[in-house]
Amino acid sequence: MTGTGDLGRRIIHHRERLGLTREQVAARADMSPGYVKYLEEHADTPDTGTLDRLADALDTTMDDLLGGGRDRPPGHGPAMANPTLERLDEAECLRLIEPGGIGRVAFNGPYGPTVLPVNYRMHNGAIVFRTTAGGAMDQDLRSGLEGVDIKIAFQIDRIDEANREGWSVLVQGPAHHVPPEEVEGVSGAGVTPWAGGERHLYILIVPQQISGRRIHGM
Repeated sequence: MTGTGDLGRRIIHHRERLGLTREQVAARADMSPGYVKYLEEHADTPDTGTLDRLADALDTTMDDLLGGGRDRPPGHGPAMANPTLERLDEAECLRLIEPGGIGRVAFNGPYGPTVLPVNYRMHNGAIVFRTTAGGAMDQDLRSGLEGVDIKIAFQIDRIDEANREGWSVLVQGPAHHVPPEEVEGVSGAGVTPWAGGERHLYILIVPQQISGRRIHGM
């Protein structure tokens, strides 16, 4: 189903959530099973009347089928039928986070626990992100002792709202400020600051503990 679009994935999700076959959905929506199959497997959007009947047959709304809830916080929909929570091993966790993207760093700030989003890349097994030299994060992540790094947490997740699936990986390890003489080697990771601005300080997180969970259907 390489051509399946978001609408098709949402139809599949709701059909499986209700435990219905394509034939049963088609009967409830007054359309042919072949057309239901087509909508599930192709990136297409039918007319409003068809969408309305399909939404009724799947006990949902047209807005939900079309992804109209994208501006709502995730997790408001019903859970999938028979969800399974899987513990991920370290190798799978590293495979999932290898492409890079946006994650969250967690550490003790001056006013208590602090969590901030950062753009990251992987470099020689370590997580790399950039921040402002001399800025608040730079100072909060310094122990004040030569050669002693502060241990922090880094969390990454990917949530598939249409299928009610997703995964989350948690990495814990020391936050190492990359000195100027080592920047050339680390800059090859190609990480850019998501928030823009003058963020030329590279910070490495060397994983010491890695854990992860994936939620999916049976």
